[in-house]
Amino acid sequence: MKQLSICIILLVLTACGEAPQKKRDMLFNGDNLSGWEMAVMPGADMQQATELFRAEQGNIKIAGEPFGYLYTVEQHSVYKLHFEWRWVGEPTNSGVFIHVQNPGDVWPRAYEFQLMAGHAGDMVMLGGAKLEDFPCEGEFPIKPREGDYENAAGEWNTGEIVVNGPFLEYYVNGHLQNQATAKFETGHIALQSEGGPLELRNIYLEAIE
Repeated sequence: MKQLSICIILLVLTACGEAPQKKRDMLFNGDNLSGWEMAVMPGADMQQATELFRAEQGNIKIAGEPFGYLYTVEQHSVYKLHFEWRWVGEPTNSGVFIHVQNPGDVWPRAYEFQLMAGHAGDMVMLGGAKLEDFPCEGEFPIKPREGDYENAAGEWNTGEIVVNGPFLEYYVNGHLQNQATAKFETGHIALQSEGGPLELRNIYLEAIE
């Protein structure tokens, strides 16, 4: 009886020491692209576009050509977006969009988490998007990242975007890379095709404190 009591106490102490698991809102179920819509560059080969985004083996595989993006049907405003990406073959260019305002347009008004090899974590303003605290001039203004924390080509990287209405933070492999105040407080989330083959996985939202 004494041994049983000790075991129960140990189990309670172990359970108390574990951090509670945050609830995850999975944007990608690992099997299909339910909950997403596609936009492609006008004039693109539509037969080729049907293979642009594919769900295979728990990953979203992006062909890179033609240009376009996959966007969430729903809009989001306060969250932490988690995603993982890696290049397949030669690393080129892509990105993750947040606060997409006009889904279907290529390119939409939005804020891009740059995935271009050697520039992951740069903040790119698309379609005339502006920031409150950074001068945005030219067609695609860029707010450079701070530091360089990308893994080698072919290895998985972790990206996180903390969105609290207009307040944005970009993280690459756990390191803060960028922060700014946006003009928009809500919008769609999108995955870009622009360059070469890319894979993404574990795409989900978590509540922020």
